[in-house]
Amino acid sequence: MGAYRVQRRSWLQGGGTLTPTTTTTTTNPSLPFPSPHASLLLLQYTTTQHQTCRAKSFIPVEHHENSITLQWDKVSNNVSFVLQFNETHLECLLKGLGLQQYYTKKLSLSKILEIDKTTINDEPAKSNSDFPWYFLKKLMMVNVAARNMTCTSDCESDDETGNAEDLDSSNTDDMPNPLDIIAALFLCSDGFLQQEMALKMSTCQFSVPLLLPNCDTKQCTLMLWAMRDIVKKYRPQSLLESKGFIEERIVLSELPMISFVRLGECSLSKSEILNKLLSNSQQYHDTFVHRNMECGDSPRKISNGLTEITWYLPCGNTNIDIFSQPVAVANLRGDIASFETQYSFLCQTSAAVFVFFDNLDSECSLLTNQQHKAQIFLVGNSESKRCTLDALKKVETNLRLTKNNIIIRKKQRNDADFVKYLRQKVRTVIKEKKGKMTIEQMADIAHDLGILVDEDSPECQTAKTNAEAITAEIQDILKYKEDHLPRQGEIWKELTCLEKEEFRLRKVGSGNIEDYKSQLQEDRKELRKRQNSYDMSTAMTCFINAISSPGTERFYFLKWMRMNLDNLSRIKLSELQEKYKEKCNNSENKEEIKEIDRQISNSSLGTEHFFREMGQIYETSLSLSQTDPARQQLQHLPKLCAELLLDGFPLELVDGDASNIPLRWVSDVLSQLSDLVSSNRKILVVTVLGVQSTGKSTLLNTMFGVQFAVSSGRCTRGAFMLLIKINEDMKKVLNCDFMLIIDTEGLKSPEPAQLDNSYEHDNELATLVVGLSDITIVNIAMENSTEMKDILQIVVHAFLRMKEVGKKPKCVFVHQNVSDVSAHEKNLRDRKLLLEQLNEMTQAAAKMEKKEENKSFTDVMEYSPDTGNWYIPGLWNGNPPMAPVSAGYSEAVYELKKHIIQLLGNCESSANDISEFTEWMTSLWTAVKHENFIFSFRNSLIADAYMRLCTEFNKWEWEFRKEMYTWVTNAERRISNFGKVAAKSESSDMKEFLTCLKSEASTVLSTWETKLLENLTHYFQQTDVHVYLDEGYKEEFLNSAKSLRKEMERSVFNQLTAAAEIREGMREIDKIKENYKKEIEKAVHVLIDKCRKKNVQMSDEELDKEFDKMWNETLEKLSFCEQKTFSVFTSVSHCLRLNLSHRGSHACELLSQKSLQDCGKEPFKYKPEGMMFFIFGSLKELADSIIDACTLFVSETVKRKNNYTDTYIQEILHTIDEKLQNNQDVKTDTEFEVSLKQHICGFAAREFQKMHEDFIQANDPYRCLMKNKEKFHDDFIDAFHERDQCQKKAEEFTNRCLKPAVEDFISRSLGPDITGEMLTCEQFSTRMSFQYSLLLDLLSKDDFKNYVSYIDSYEKYVKTWIHNKIVERFSTVSTISEFEDRRLQSCIRSINDAINKAKTRNTDSELGRFVEDICKELGDKLVISQDALGAFMMLNNADKKQFADWLIVYVNEMEQDLRKKFKNVSFEMKLQHLHMQPQNELFNRLVGCGKQCPFCKAPCDAGGIGHTEHFASLHRPQGLGGFSWPNTQKLIADICSSLVVSDQCFRCSDTNYEWHPYKRYKEIYPDWRISPDVSLEASDYWKYVIAKYNMDFAKQYKTEPADIPATWKNITKQQAGKTLKRSFYGHGDYWNFNCYVLVPASK
Repeated sequence: MGAYRVQRRSWLQGGGTLTPTTTTTTTNPSLPFPSPHASLLLLQYTTTQHQTCRAKSFIPVEHHENSITLQWDKVSNNVSFVLQFNETHLECLLKGLGLQQYYTKKLSLSKILEIDKTTINDEPAKSNSDFPWYFLKKLMMVNVAARNMTCTSDCESDDETGNAEDLDSSNTDDMPNPLDIIAALFLCSDGFLQQEMALKMSTCQFSVPLLLPNCDTKQCTLMLWAMRDIVKKYRPQSLLESKGFIEERIVLSELPMISFVRLGECSLSKSEILNKLLSNSQQYHDTFVHRNMECGDSPRKISNGLTEITWYLPCGNTNIDIFSQPVAVANLRGDIASFETQYSFLCQTSAAVFVFFDNLDSECSLLTNQQHKAQIFLVGNSESKRCTLDALKKVETNLRLTKNNIIIRKKQRNDADFVKYLRQKVRTVIKEKKGKMTIEQMADIAHDLGILVDEDSPECQTAKTNAEAITAEIQDILKYKEDHLPRQGEIWKELTCLEKEEFRLRKVGSGNIEDYKSQLQEDRKELRKRQNSYDMSTAMTCFINAISSPGTERFYFLKWMRMNLDNLSRIKLSELQEKYKEKCNNSENKEEIKEIDRQISNSSLGTEHFFREMGQIYETSLSLSQTDPARQQLQHLPKLCAELLLDGFPLELVDGDASNIPLRWVSDVLSQLSDLVSSNRKILVVTVLGVQSTGKSTLLNTMFGVQFAVSSGRCTRGAFMLLIKINEDMKKVLNCDFMLIIDTEGLKSPEPAQLDNSYEHDNELATLVVGLSDITIVNIAMENSTEMKDILQIVVHAFLRMKEVGKKPKCVFVHQNVSDVSAHEKNLRDRKLLLEQLNEMTQAAAKMEKKEENKSFTDVMEYSPDTGNWYIPGLWNGNPPMAPVSAGYSEAVYELKKHIIQLLGNCESSANDISEFTEWMTSLWTAVKHENFIFSFRNSLIADAYMRLCTEFNKWEWEFRKEMYTWVTNAERRISNFGKVAAKSESSDMKEFLTCLKSEASTVLSTWETKLLENLTHYFQQTDVHVYLDEGYKEEFLNSAKSLRKEMERSVFNQLTAAAEIREGMREIDKIKENYKKEIEKAVHVLIDKCRKKNVQMSDEELDKEFDKMWNETLEKLSFCEQKTFSVFTSVSHCLRLNLSHRGSHACELLSQKSLQDCGKEPFKYKPEGMMFFIFGSLKELADSIIDACTLFVSETVKRKNNYTDTYIQEILHTIDEKLQNNQDVKTDTEFEVSLKQHICGFAAREFQKMHEDFIQANDPYRCLMKNKEKFHDDFIDAFHERDQCQKKAEEFTNRCLKPAVEDFISRSLGPDITGEMLTCEQFSTRMSFQYSLLLDLLSKDDFKNYVSYIDSYEKYVKTWIHNKIVERFSTVSTISEFEDRRLQSCIRSINDAINKAKTRNTDSELGRFVEDICKELGDKLVISQDALGAFMMLNNADKKQFADWLIVYVNEMEQDLRKKFKNVSFEMKLQHLHMQPQNELFNRLVGCGKQCPFCKAPCDAGGIGHTEHFASLHRPQGLGGFSWPNTQKLIADICSSLVVSDQCFRCSDTNYEWHPYKRYKEIYPDWRISPDVSLEASDYWKYVIAKYNMDFAKQYKTEPADIPATWKNITKQQAGKTLKRSFYGHGDYWNFNCYVLVPASK
């Protein structure tokens, strides 16, 4: 409830009298009342009974902006109140400025720093409510024009066209005074925004509020907290010779304060005179707002009583300095008669008070009543008519002033002379060195006078106490860090070195790599144990408790901590620098100088050190068990830090002292941040890179209004990140929710430069931040070309690395301290030079990174010399410390900011969410730890993007293959029906028909190729997923699409040719069969006529005898010539000879040495004398692989029971040639090729010969006739007795013609259906998913025999595994029945449709024509046996209509019969008889290119058939492949993913048995990419396997067991499973020549 003073006027009904009275009414604060200081006019009506209605008896029924109507809530007394609000000056102004809502709910800094549309909007203010935001926007970018209030025509009139009488009237009455806006903003801001505003105002050399008035409460506040963050540097003349300087927090500086006040009206502009007083002749600056400034003459509504303060600080140059000592200058706005409290405060805190007046009261009680600690100076204007000499003398006597204290401006004295005289007076006061006081000490006087102090809030005071409890303990910073922050010292640096050594393996020497890595892991654990052995210090306990406090208290605490620590570091640094100067003068003290230098490096202590310790405490706790209470108590720490990051506090990303990222800590903080803001929030990243002390942090602070540390001695170390919210109106423009700003340590920094690895350190940092950035700002200085070259090389390295891993950050070069307006034009030559140097650096970097195809900088990234360079003037306008920030600097930075936001809005790639950013950071830093970044980079986002691309491409590829399979199946049916009644083709020439089909096939293939390429193009145009990460693979997949088309075209044409050749061969046989059938049918008709003419009833026995006699006589008349078989061997030999003809005479000679009939009977053997076992092993693997592929083709071809055609052997020879071509890394010769082809062609010819003979036998005309003898006999009997054949013939046609055709159709369709279904499973979606599932299954079964089968017989094991998975899936679900049912229903529909169409078409025709029409209609879907159809048509006299009716009945019966049949046949049996074998199709798709790692034989996981680079996600110890050391016969435990980063060597046939460094394996195997392990645990899967089955593998390979590192034996099955998933999905050269040759054991 709120209390209001209300004026009450009472009326009596019936002409009563009006009696005004005053009362206090209590009201509900939820009602829309203004501020508690508003006055209310209460109109009260009373009843006739003269009963006054109490306020609590009323309820609100209506409210308006300035009034509320309350109604009496009793029925008997229907009366109402109207409460009318009278707004105060403050309310009225706040409302006009649009700030009324922020008076109670204060504006925060994070709200002001949000990026919204006004950030990039240059429109001037259109109304008064725009002014505060205009001021804040400019102020946050330290623009000295922030107080220049300009407005469009909406809020100002045009003076130029006004009437004469308007010339004297002011046009600024409606325009707010800048001081009112400043006062209003301070009243409406929280403490942290007030502090930021004061700091920025001070940087602009604006005066800042010392005493802030509230015109409603008539109270003012000392703005001590607001000024706490202002730090000033200056050089008094006493330090001129030593070139020293003083740097301190201004509220702690003990300075004399000179105050300027006004008594009554004053014709002199006090503030303007003050500005002139503080400005030297070369550099005038409006420190204080005055009446002659824009809007300075607008009436002040709330800022009277405002006391402002500024400081004059000398630079030590007598020619420039106005005052040789620092001095504070205060200025009270308004008449001291109205603001006695403020005047009293100034009198007690100032060294001198200058009172400006025009008219002086001789009593002047105000001047005489104050307790004057300050000297009083009276400043009058002789030109003022009210300034009387008598009154002045009386005051002089009363105040006991001397003539020196009276300053009268005379008519003949101009402003310059008057200001000069005033300066003399001020200098006199300063020289007396009296009345010095810190602003902090002024708080006590403020309390005595009843002035509020902004620091008195409970949260601020509690935070101060907590911070001082920590910082008060600090005496010696170095010792304090060792005692209270022990985890981040030498231990953390040792851990960093260990981590990098685990990846770089520089010190492994000739020892065993895996043992060395195992030892490093043990050392790491020991260091973590040491970290865990420390108890949490009291300081850290207090720190964590304080930042856990609620609300604003923790923000106050962090501010107090930062300020206190800065103060301590500043003092310590100052002492050390003095010592350093002393010692430098004595050249003998080199060791001491070095020690002081080290201390200077370590003397900094900031809140980042406490957060760093917090991170180490958290990371160390993770090495404890999950149930350990010590670990559980610390699980909340990342969330605390995430909340602070969200509130705008910087978080250390890279520890600059240890040059490392505490990955788990930072990742968990970001994970918590993701949870706090919801996981799908997107972020864009802006980073700055450049030389140290070139103003990088200042640039970011100016651009985004943030606060990265820029104080002296506190250069940024490492990298810090800070989060800025994006306002709703900009989220759609930028497609993100937050902007992450990263500030980095300067490159070529002097401190790390003293280390041996400074270049490496800079490279690491640059690579990391460029990799994380969407835009990188590179700060360069054109004047230092040597240093610039070094910086550019580092930066170019980073950009090149990003290009290679698929990220394309944008880059802006910023040239600071270039102020000429013609800079852009004049520097055209410089920009050309810069581009030349960038190109030069790119070539150098590309050579080092082994990516020499990058010839110019524009190959690496999008860069235009015109738009990619920005020229920014110097920061200061004049000589510091009194120089304001240059307006040119602020405006240039603002233009750069707009450009950057525009670039971010135009980003083609989508922003990362927080978890994706975390993943980038982790993988980048992991890769950075390796020596060769490009070679070692692996990232799960890229892996996910690649997997997504593979999945999509596999889907499109399968659609293409399935479509072509369906098309070819249909084409084969059309070829099979060619020349039959079912044929739809009008062509009678098979060659012509085949040409037509091939042309049709080419059209379909082209359509699908185009569709596939369009899908790829569309995929890479997406912006909502990270497709840009796949850019490097784009060409590979485009090539894969084209290769797929070629492969499909060859396969389709071969199938069409084979089908055509078989059909052409059958046509002659079909003609013979047809002629024989006609002869038999003719003979049967003759027999029927003969028997009927006997006119006697013939018994069945007699009819049988007559039929047999006729049959034998007819067969004797027919001249049966036996169908001849030909020698398939001869055809195959001819094809083989043609195939090898290009290999020269030696190949022909080898062919002649051995008959093809003798080949392929025994297992293939080939081992010329002198060949090493290692080479032979490779050849044998290749030969086995080719033989398996060809054997599979032969068995599938034979299963179809077709006739032989040369196309089959040509396909086999093509397969052999293709596989030999694809495996050129295995050295083969002509002898091997001939021997292999003879072996394969030999067994193939043997199988094809039998197939050919079986086909000829099955299609022999005589056998076909004899097979149908009984049917002919039955038809003869029926025809003789003239029985109705409709039902019987319908049944026969269904069972003999339709049913086999339907079964064949379903069998051909099920293969693609099953394959398609299996491809929907995750484990079959891509090669990598398949490999992962396969290995996971091996692990779950954990059977040694399975591992051996997988390693030694990979193809066989994989095919069996796929087969089992298919059986497993389809044996338990009804999917196969659904497929069969769907295909069956499709056939039944087609048959019924064909019957109905034939009925309609042939109303009067005979049955034969009717059946032919049915067959033609079904010709594209079913292949009806010509033999069965011919037999059916024999002696067929059925009625067409009745036949059709019966046919429909039997077709429905057939449907039911087939359903039952399908149900009773096992799935495995069905699988054997499918036309397309799903397990083979899946194997061909998922086994990939079949390449294996040249070192460990791990299979290639690359997607697409056109990939040019092979990689395996998981490499394995070489011993698993049977490799052993030649000298010990022990299995090799080394893993190639570790070897490739070591200094060890290998030798083999590919190196001509010369030693070659593993690091340069690419020179030998250029098409392989063997990345180092993504983490030290990446190969845990195979480490677990070899550790568990070491003895078994040794026994299997007849060798000695491997030496297993100790840490491998501790790996559990669960750990192996986890790292397996991570491996697939991601969550100067020194060569050691003491190496060993790898020799496989006997297997």
